[in-house]
Amino acid sequence: MSAHVLEGAEGQRRSEGIAPLYPLVYEDVVRRALVEDLGRAGDLTSDAVIPSDRRAQAVLVARKSGVVAGLDVAASAFRWLDPELAVKLTTSDGTRVGEGTILADIAGPARSLLSAERTALNFLGHLSGIATVTRGIVDSIAGSGARVVCTRKTTPGLRALEKHAVRCGGGSNHRFGLDDAVMIKDNHRLVAGGLSAAVDRVRGRVGHMVKIEVEVDTLEQLDEALALDVDVVLLDNMGPDRLREAVARIRSSGRAVVSEASGGITPETAPAIAATGVDLLSVGWITHSAPNLDVALDVTL
Repeated sequence: MSAHVLEGAEGQRRSEGIAPLYPLVYEDVVRRALVEDLGRAGDLTSDAVIPSDRRAQAVLVARKSGVVAGLDVAASAFRWLDPELAVKLTTSDGTRVGEGTILADIAGPARSLLSAERTALNFLGHLSGIATVTRGIVDSIAGSGARVVCTRKTTPGLRALEKHAVRCGGGSNHRFGLDDAVMIKDNHRLVAGGLSAAVDRVRGRVGHMVKIEVEVDTLEQLDEALALDVDVVLLDNMGPDRLREAVARIRSSGRAVVSEASGGITPETAPAIAATGVDLLSVGWITHSAPNLDVALDVTL
């Protein structure tokens, strides 16, 4: 018997362009998180304190305002632990919520409800935190034409979930791994014997569908990259003035090269960086350092 996960806001989620995660993306990591928490003897507290036939009702609630992400993942924690737990989502991923907003109603065996609580909240709070800080940067550059993208600086095992959270916050995803795009960084260039040699070797190896990005630290390196067959240039740790000059050089080259700024980007610095005309703002901390959104499980009985 599977849990009853009723998503009344599914139409809203799809209309906003945020595709739901397939269960196969998150169910294994949720199962492993439950195993980690329950250990060998299970929930000693709930099993001792609560009668086995006791049932309860509860709500998932936002303690602070923010953007929600990971509702399906949180619901899965209850589903995995006990198929008798019924979960009804009352909002959807990507939604801005205020303090006190109820995110889901849950009902079923009380022991199971409380045993799954922490795992569900860990996922929901973490992913909603990422979505919330992403939305903050996206809002700060509204109207510039630039997009906010994440990086591979993600929690091991949670990359797909964290990148989903970025999308929920209005951001876009960079490559998911080493196997879906080429990114030639300074160490690659050094070991290969130069940027030209590195790009030539890549072009002779990868398929025609694979994009090639190169990292540059100076305008001289940018000029070298523009003379090669690359698709994207990562303008690393350049201030607004240098970024503006870099964008001008890219445009004057006549090449359809995407520009990506990286390094020191915060909600405070993002507007000035976006105003330089770059296409992308690459921000690693939105996945590796975002604070959790405060969410809680309140039993209502």
